[in-house]
Amino acid sequence: MIRAVLFDLDGTLLDTAPDLIRAVNRLRALHHLSAVPTAQVRPYVSKGGRAMINAAFPDWDDAAREPLLQPFLDLYREQIVVDTVLFDGFEETLLTLERRGVALAIVTNKPAWLTQPVLIETRLAQRFGVVICGDSLPDKKPHPAPVLEACRLLGVDPAQAVMVGDDARDIEAARAAGTRSVAARFGYCGDDENPDAWNADAVIDRPAQLIDWLDASANTIRPP
Repeated sequence: MIRAVLFDLDGTLLDTAPDLIRAVNRLRALHHLSAVPTAQVRPYVSKGGRAMINAAFPDWDDAAREPLLQPFLDLYREQIVVDTVLFDGFEETLLTLERRGVALAIVTNKPAWLTQPVLIETRLAQRFGVVICGDSLPDKKPHPAPVLEACRLLGVDPAQAVMVGDDARDIEAARAAGTRSVAARFGYCGDDENPDAWNADAVIDRPAQLIDWLDASANTIRPP
């Protein structure tokens, strides 16, 4: 029986790519470079700031790109929620889980100084009893520690939780922690990635399918 659902943030709950890509193109403009197309950077959003910088500055070597990370994050923080929204269908999915009494948590590799403003601006902060960020613990996904800590704080056994994410690291962390896992194909998977090969318990193409999977598997808590 599933008592808790843990969500990745970028590319799973929220479509943050427009604001992140705006920031990376503002950074390029500061270096007198033209904007890169969305398709060039979007598949790397869930992989972190360095991956986005690598995709946006492909002709620069690692030594030249490393100093760009903090300015990129600072630019992103300045305009952190302009076009960021819940993925279509997630509001209804969250309401269903809340009505059923399922505990909700966020487990993200995004640092707290960026995660918290996003959650406040999108009005998600009060809906999640537990938020584990990339700097909350010494280890982050794909290490199982963040998933295990979320379960501990929610007071649920890992076997009674499911981790939902759009990156292989989410599924690897879930498997190592002993939770079930759902891969979100609607997230930021690149063309060279195959969520079906991640060995998740389920792969969904839209948020509502999470509820369908829970119901079909008789996994979800029902209201009294």
